[in-house]
This record gives sequence, structure tokens and C-alpha cells, in this order.
Amino acid sequence: MRAIILLLTGAALLASPSRLPAQTPIEAFWALVSGTSLEMEAADQLIMDYWDDAHASILVELMRYVPDEASRRRIVSVLERGTGQRIGRDLEGWWEWIWRTDPGTHPEYAAFKAELYATLDPSFEEYFDDDPPANIRLDEIRWGGVGRDGIPPLDHPKMITAAEADYLDDDNVVFGIALDGDVRAYPKRILAWHEMFKDSIAGEHYTGVYCTLCGTMILYRSAHQEMHHELGTSGFLYRSNKLMYDRATMSLWSTFAGEPAVGPRVGRGIRLEPRYVVTTTWGEWRRRHPETLVLSLDTGHERDYGEGVAYRDYFATDRLMFGVPSLDSRLPNKAEVLALRFSDAPGEQLAIWVRYLSRNRVYHDRLGETGFVVLTDASGASRVYESAGRSFTGWDGGRAVLEKDGAAWTVEEDALTGPEGARLERLPAHRAFWFGWYAQYPETRLVRR
Repeated sequence: MRAIILLLTGAALLASPSRLPAQTPIEAFWALVSGTSLEMEAADQLIMDYWDDAHASILVELMRYVPDEASRRRIVSVLERGTGQRIGRDLEGWWEWIWRTDPGTHPEYAAFKAELYATLDPSFEEYFDDDPPANIRLDEIRWGGVGRDGIPPLDHPKMITAAEADYLDDDNVVFGIALDGDVRAYPKRILAWHEMFKDSIAGEHYTGVYCTLCGTMILYRSAHQEMHHELGTSGFLYRSNKLMYDRATMSLWSTFAGEPAVGPRVGRGIRLEPRYVVTTTWGEWRRRHPETLVLSLDTGHERDYGEGVAYRDYFATDRLMFGVPSLDSRLPNKAEVLALRFSDAPGEQLAIWVRYLSRNRVYHDRLGETGFVVLTDASGASRVYESAGRSFTGWDGGRAVLEKDGAAWTVEEDALTGPEGARLERLPAHRAFWFGWYAQYPETRLVRR
């Protein structure tokens, strides 16, 4: 039916050019790759007769999924004639051009995405149907290659004691969480296969999100203003960063920001509260917290949970799997940074090169009105605490840190505790690959000296 409508519309337009529509019908793009020879010819001419650079996003997105060489050649031909660019079949090159020039979007672009991705997973249609509100560009949302929850989150996974965790070696990377006396370790080697866990910690529900592509582990309170948000893995990416979804409204959520990015939840002031998490080694975490619980290998899924198995090839190079609008060469793409963004200074972001912190175990800085100190231990694990105007000069790498005046403070997971009950609270921070953090926050300040 779509092709017949297109053919009739195209024939009328070819006969009466003054009757061109306000915008090329979305049916023309479908007919370009799925119609009869006559319909494809009519579609080609219709698209070109009323070319707009906003058409490029639709054509490039189609090019990734058409099954035959002839359709790809036809799409490239239209793209090059319309834009005047000679990029050929380089998908990433076309996306870079689109993101750089920002040609706008076809008014039916969201409906097109809904129909296109429903052919891959029928549930995908819900993300884009009905022209949803968005605070990110829809043409920067890329499919990651899996279905909804195709990378299965761990829901209240089985935990075991440290003594039972004989599958872990001391140098294995873990994400350590200690909240109100509830101490847990989530090994990277397991989360790389699942990218999300939902768990009750210290009597409260949390969502932990690990984006393997951008090297980020963030822990969020699952509730905002007493409303619980049940999140999952959408299957889509924004600037190579995992997009979550909520099951109540099918809104897409930003992992870095912890807020809705596309869908009914956008614009409602919802932002999940991040909590602190530390990237460290199993040996160091167990030494500090012998009472810790740790994920069991009994996840209910069959995976090779060996250290470094998941994404081995990706982590081994500086190349990206999905392009981003811009890169910054001050650091290698996958150099790890400690990323900070505080709620009282939403317009400011800070990235500190992890290698710099390893050489400066006590580091002071400020973000907005909040002064803080970063303490980095021998394993490379960094913890961030408010400093409240105090200056710390020495740390034994364990429990004791010294203030400039000689006063001794104790390093705890949730705070620094000092003389006469003084207390400096722990602040949220997390690791990230430099390219991923910069792609999300290109105005970020970088410390790398």
C-alpha cells in the first residue's frame, strides 16, 4: 500500500512541480529501497526534487539495515547528489557530517525510527512512537546491536561471602559499594556481561549501571521523590553511552545524567541521585572490608565470566565501536578519568586523569561552590570527600589522613571523620573513558598535568 501511494503521489508531483509537498513524504524513503523499479525511480526523483539535508539522517539510518548491495548504492547516490558530499558508504563518515552540520530533522523522523526499529525488535517502536519529547538529538541515538534487555540486567543477584569467592584473584577489578554498613563488591568481569544490576542495599533499592563502551559504573537510587523507577537496558546508545529505559513509560534515560532523555518522563524534573562507588581491586577491597559480600557466579545465565573475557578486543585498542560527534586529543580515547558532576553546580563538569591522581595521592579542587579532596590509594582507587576549606597534606594510603595543621582524620567509605566529631561527607564520582565523558560534556574541565 505504501508503494502504491508513493507512486501515485510521485506521478502527480512530476506532472505538477508547483504542487510539491511541504516535506518529502516518509513513504518515499521506504519505496527507495523496497519498491518496484518504477516506484524506486519515482521515489528517487521525488526525494531529489524536494531535497533537504534533513533527509540525510533517514537515508544513512536506512543504509545500515538494507540487505542488498543495489539498495546501498542507490542510497549513496541520493545522499551524494543531495548533499554534495563524497563520503560513499562510510556510515560513520556520514554521521560525523550530519552531527557537524546539524541539518535538522524530518518532521516524521521519530515515526520513521519507530517503524524501522520495530522490524528488529517490536518493542523498540514504543521508544519513538507518537513523536516523543526529547532533550537529545534523535539522530544521535544509535542501535547497539541487541534487543531490549538483550544484555540481561541482574535483578537482586545472589551474593556470597568473601571467603566463598574463590573465583576471584586479588588483581581482579571490582566496583566497591559500602552504604550504611552494607558492604558489597560487584566484579567487572561479571557486570561486563550484564551492564546493570538492580539490588537492595542497606534496605533501599538501587540501580547500578555499567556502560562497557564508555567505561563507566554509576550507582543510582532507584526512587526519585518517592517514585520508584524500574529501569532496564534499552538496546540503544547516545554518543556511545548506554541508554536505559523505564518500564512504566518506555522513556529512554541517560546513563551519565540519570535522567529521562526521550519520552513521557522528559521535562518533569526527574533526576536520580548518584551515590558513591569505587573502582578498585578485589585484593584491596577485601583487605579493607573482609566482611564484604560479593556477586556469585551463579547468576542464572551461562557466560564465560573469566577476568577480561568480555569486550577483550574493544578494551585492547583505542578505537571506538560507535562514533561520537567529536573527540579531544588531549588524552587517548580510552584513557580513564575520574568524572565529577555535582547537583549544586549542574553546568560544571570535571574530569581528572586517573594517571595524574596515581602520582598525586592527595588532590584538592573545587566544583561550583563545593571544595573537595580526592584520596587515591596504591590500587589506583580514588575516593572523593568534601573538604569544607580544610587542607590535607598526608595520607598513609589506609585509614589515616593528616590535615595541614597536623590534625588526624580517619578515612571511612562514607566520610572523613576528624577531631571532636567533625565529619566530611563522601561525594559521588565515577570512572569513565575520556572520549565518553567528553562526548557527553564537551565543556568539561580536564586536569591532566
